[in-house]
Amino acid sequence: MTAATTSPAIAWDGPFVLCEDLVRIFTVDTVEVQALQGLTLRLAEGELVAVVGASGSGKSTLLAILSALDRPTGGTVRVAGHDLVAMTRRQRVRYQREIVGFLWQQTARNLLPYLTVRQNVEVPLVLARQRRSVAAARVSALLDLLDVADCADRRPAQLSGGQQQRAAIAVALANAPRLLLADEPTGELDEAASVDVLAAMERVNRELGVTVVIVTHDPTVSAHVDRTIQIRDGRTSTEVVRRTETDDDGRTRRVVEEFAVLDRVGRMQLPADFIAALDLRDRVRLDLQPDRVEVFRDGSARVGPAPAGRGGRHVGSPPPEPGGEGGAS
Repeated sequence: MTAATTSPAIAWDGPFVLCEDLVRIFTVDTVEVQALQGLTLRLAEGELVAVVGASGSGKSTLLAILSALDRPTGGTVRVAGHDLVAMTRRQRVRYQREIVGFLWQQTARNLLPYLTVRQNVEVPLVLARQRRSVAAARVSALLDLLDVADCADRRPAQLSGGQQQRAAIAVALANAPRLLLADEPTGELDEAASVDVLAAMERVNRELGVTVVIVTHDPTVSAHVDRTIQIRDGRTSTEVVRRTETDDDGRTRRVVEEFAVLDRVGRMQLPADFIAALDLRDRVRLDLQPDRVEVFRDGSARVGPAPAGRGGRHVGSPPPEPGGEGGAS
């Protein structure tokens, strides 16, 4: 496929967001720091997801790359068919205007303090040279959707923290982007304001069909999304998927499942609490069964014989010595 030209009509039959083997290396005082180390991520259009992880795990670096504010050192990244690695400077500007909206944690970065809420939302539309009547209708619709219409003529300093962030979401959505990225949007808010902001993002996702990615440390965010992606050591490690099921009697229940993420070469990270619970260290033994892979602590006794041709294998062992029998015990 040729390099993307930031047009909403690009033909692309892959995932809406696709990151493969994504690497980002920073050099600090001649020391190389790997923020992303082969990260893999796939999102369907219209998803509402949270990305979580410890400080320094690579969450904000991922958002900077998806917003075209930064370039990866290696790997592939596409959004709606746009190749973010191959983009020219002009294409990046158009991508940021048309495809992606961004919400910072600090409200001062989202809103111009000397403009009213309405004027802040109008700015992207003016820059895009929208007709005045179309812009006015778009602004009114967004202010209503984000529940800030009653403070449209106030300046940011006259708003609560929650109102500021909801107004900032309206600004990010002014040009009707297909992807909304939010970096710790509730980080400076109290619990009640956080709930209001997250509920607003749910409405945006549900009513406008915008794909929403929220980077957060806030554990309450999980209740508002259907998929939580954890990043550990620069890679996607686990995902928690939530769905609602209805039984034959019409009763609904919320189902929560946790998955380990498998990359293209077969690597995965076991959840940290699994490792701690079983005291897994250095290496583990794998047994291949007809429908599953079993993981055992090194040195633990096998329960029953392994199926023929499906013996245990140690992962983390040193490679075999030339002419020797290998490192498996």
